[in-house]
Amino acid sequence: MKALLFTACLLWFNIAGYCQDEFYINADKNKITIRAGIVQKVLSIDQFSVNTENISLNNQIISDPESNELSMSIYYASSNKAPEGIIDTVNNNISQTAQKENATDILEVSKSNAEVIQNASWIKIADLQANKWTNAFDHVNCAVSEPDNTIKRLNLRVRAIEKEQLANVSINIFYEIYQGHSAIRKWVEICNNSPKWLKVDNLNLDNFIISEKYRNITELTPSERGATSSIISFGNSDHSAGVIIGSEVPSALRFINNDGKTGYAPEHFEWVIGPAEKFVSEPVFLYAYSGDNVKTVSAISTSLDRTVEGTYKKFLYTIVGLKKTTLKAFVPQWCTWSNFGAFISHDNICQMADIASEAGFKCLLLDAGWAQSESPGAWATSSTIPDKNKFPDFSQTASYIKEKGMKLGLWVSCYRNPRLAADFKSIQNGFSIPLIKRDGGLAMSFASQWRHYYANDISFLHDKYGASYFKQDLTNIKFGDIAKGHESRTQKESLLRGLRSLLATMDEISHTSPAVLMDITHEIYWGTPGVPCDLAALKHVYAYHIPPNDYSGAGNPGQRYSLNWNYQPDSMKAKLIEGCFNARKELYKHRGLPLQSIEYYGAATLNYKGSLTPDVQKRQVCSWLMGVPAVFSGDLASLTEENIRVYRTCFDLLENLNNKYSIYQNFQFSGVPAPTDTDWHWWGKLNEKGEGAVVVLRGSKGENSRKINIPWVLPDKTYKLRLCFDKTNKGSYKGKDLINGALSLALSTYSQEIIEISEN
Repeated sequence: MKALLFTACLLWFNIAGYCQDEFYINADKNKITIRAGIVQKVLSIDQFSVNTENISLNNQIISDPESNELSMSIYYASSNKAPEGIIDTVNNNISQTAQKENATDILEVSKSNAEVIQNASWIKIADLQANKWTNAFDHVNCAVSEPDNTIKRLNLRVRAIEKEQLANVSINIFYEIYQGHSAIRKWVEICNNSPKWLKVDNLNLDNFIISEKYRNITELTPSERGATSSIISFGNSDHSAGVIIGSEVPSALRFINNDGKTGYAPEHFEWVIGPAEKFVSEPVFLYAYSGDNVKTVSAISTSLDRTVEGTYKKFLYTIVGLKKTTLKAFVPQWCTWSNFGAFISHDNICQMADIASEAGFKCLLLDAGWAQSESPGAWATSSTIPDKNKFPDFSQTASYIKEKGMKLGLWVSCYRNPRLAADFKSIQNGFSIPLIKRDGGLAMSFASQWRHYYANDISFLHDKYGASYFKQDLTNIKFGDIAKGHESRTQKESLLRGLRSLLATMDEISHTSPAVLMDITHEIYWGTPGVPCDLAALKHVYAYHIPPNDYSGAGNPGQRYSLNWNYQPDSMKAKLIEGCFNARKELYKHRGLPLQSIEYYGAATLNYKGSLTPDVQKRQVCSWLMGVPAVFSGDLASLTEENIRVYRTCFDLLENLNNKYSIYQNFQFSGVPAPTDTDWHWWGKLNEKGEGAVVVLRGSKGENSRKINIPWVLPDKTYKLRLCFDKTNKGSYKGKDLINGALSLALSTYSQEIIEISEN
């Protein structure tokens, strides 16, 4: 028991790489050793090849021998000219229609049968593999540098000096390691100084193969809807040791396969490189972990889980470059979409603003329907000009919301109506070809100059109306764009160009309007419903709206609340509870990312004949607090005075806890049960001092009381505990006792509690 107690007390500190100080890159003749804490990569090089000799963890090899370091295919254009874009919009078009299926949004797509034909045909030069590219390259150069005293970088450059096949083409392979992190990050540059127009595809950035013993996979973001997870752990059988492999390639363009290889999805990727141009890949990385697994009173605390919630999250911010914000000025947020749809107006928005403000919401988002459109059903293809029939003086509407103490959010899309939108007066060819049509509007292209117009238009809406939150929506990039005059050289190349340009546009907006918070939806990032959140998106935006849209408990989501609905209140209540569990499941799937940036739509603020009880409201608040309390949506006019008071009390509580302990920025899940809605489930929102909140929920079953272990406090500190809903003090506890389950809590079925933990 003493050994167990001692080990458990070390959980907070037992994080791989934290105390490891080995940090070097050594080049010795034909062998290069990259050491970063507990992980090591050994490369062998000669004038003809680069190999991954091995990857080791704590000096134990975890890779198959002689793995291929890099591979790709290279082609040249037979005409040796830049591929030309097309102008044919008659035979190249795609139509979309919004639909609903299985209680979420989907898209029905129909395409013309025409094949996009360009002036260039491609002839393969070579299938290159770094371990045997003798016929293509004859020189390997190695250079080690230090961009600063916490970073070491290796550059391996290969080129053809005597060989003719790829004369004046060079490939740079970069590796970086970082003081304090057991991580190796890698990217590739392909430089074309030849007179030829080249094309690259089948690009695998790291071909090393994880040995079978370490192929026990844990996805730390989901693989869904055509996109591979962006963060996958490959560990031993009990997840006490392994590597987290991360890809910074955006959306459906990446792959990480089941043996550890990383690269670009071949069905979606190619890139044209003209003379004097280069292609720079997105980085991929591996992050090592190793440590004891410890049995707690409720679960197993794995080294993997402790690493993810510890040093690895710091790595994402300080090295990978994820954007960091507290979001406290924008949450909780109420969104107009459920039960209003496009049928919003000055009068009903002012009514909602009155209630939302009283209930404690910090941001009111006007979803689709606020802007000018040709018909009520054509909201998707509007402009960014307010609809004067709905909002005779939109400045007055905006001011009313802000005077209620809330931020103003606006929905915007990448579709524009040629007859209404001002974009078409300024940008002659900003739309994609093949034409992508939706309700009379056209999809605009982020691979055109329109993206700069779009960025400035967002800043204009901020300056004119004070809007400071923008939800960006609808699917366009996945269909490709090869319009003449746009940046894409081929339709397939346009997929990565479109995604990169979308993310670059976010940076442009942040640069000119730093007070604006941009939200990317899964739909604009690929499809409807689209891909989960990933590393690439959060390097450029503060918030990501994950799939699918969830209307649980909202009744008829396309109509305003009515007592004449033919629903059973008990079934509506059950749906509301189900929606809470859905939120926790989806947020937990993204635990490899900072959950404060993940939006799940949505907590239904609709009370049909008593369906939204105070306990259900508290369950909503607790469930979304796995990240932050966003997004809520539903007809606020259905709320009772008690509902409004409960929301206000809960939101004031969260604001107070966040001001004291920064709970929104933290999430701990190691050593406690995984999400469930039958038994008990809890998680931490604690800062580095072990102060903050622990959120506890009981499902439909389980015991009436439960020992709640809190593995994330500091063992040598003394803490005082307070039950926030029950409003009782639980007294003082030693940290080591909280770690070992000294706290007992009693809850009835489908109830919850927030425990405030502060240093005594």
